Amino acid sequence: MAKYLAKRILMAVLTVFMVALLTFFLMNAVPGNPWLSEKNPPLAVQEALNEKYGLNQPKSVQFAKYMGNLAKGDLGVSIKTIKNKPVVDIIKEMFPTSAKIGGISLGWAVLVGVTLGCIAAYNRGKWADSLLRIICTMGISLPSFVVATMLLHTFATKLNILPTVFDSAGGFACYIMPCLALGFYPMCYIARQSRTSMLDALGQEYIKTARAKGLATPAIVFKHALRNALIPVLTYLGPQIAFTLCGGFVVETVFTIPGLGRYFVQSIQNRDYPLIMGTTIFLAAFIIVMNLIVDLLYKVVDPRINLTKGGN
Repeated sequence: MAKYLAKRILMAVLTVFMVALLTFFLMNAVPGNPWLSEKNPPLAVQEALNEKYGLNQPKSVQFAKYMGNLAKGDLGVSIKTIKNKPVVDIIKEMFPTSAKIGGISLGWAVLVGVTLGCIAAYNRGKWADSLLRIICTMGISLPSFVVATMLLHTFATKLNILPTVFDSAGGFACYIMPCLALGFYPMCYIARQSRTSMLDALGQEYIKTARAKGLATPAIVFKHALRNALIPVLTYLGPQIAFTLCGGFVVETVFTIPGLGRYFVQSIQNRDYPLIMGTTIFLAAFIIVMNLIVDLLYKVVDPRINLTKGGN
């Protein structure tokens, strides 16, 4: 296990380096600079700003300095979105809001998705199975901004029972629509995966043996079959947890949520290079950590799995 963890950590460091390398040079390959807007400042002002933030140096020198600072835990300062504020502080302030909304969204998505998948698998070919497949197909097909807009139009504009603008101090009502919009796609995807893997598990010999012993249906489905059926769901949850906890970019923009996802979108619009780099590296590192945790959970769900075998 120690050798496995050391190998994964080494791969994680290499992956983060490659993400930083590609992001940096692709970001700087786009023509223009952060100072261009509807009212462009004089050329002398642009040159002074470039010199202040080191943007007048060769790209290789800028990247080397950035990676040196990154090794020390310094992600630089925002040059436009929240001017001169350290990117680390921005992430620390914005991530908890995104994580709270993402946690609630994933919580209900996993609970409802796995349950519906099990019900559909057990009722294969019946009306409940058909209804679930229709709902899940719609949920996977609809973009998150469409779901968010429909919720806003229905519950905020027409029924006027939920607030249109997010306010963390506004109570649980402010979280309902963002969490529904953010969790709807994962819920539908998890339900479909759970149904497929559950159908496969229910056809195994040990399930037939359990039925022959006279075990009740709930015990067969939720105790014996579900454990093996969860492995494909865990595979999906690795990157999805990271993406959801770091904020649904579109959902946070629609509901004006002051989270990490919304500021990531603004940093791209503003060409705020340090903030783009910082949020991208943070998301990449988070995905890597979550994938490692999911790999370790495989062993918990199915003790037969050997993590050190097969080049994992």
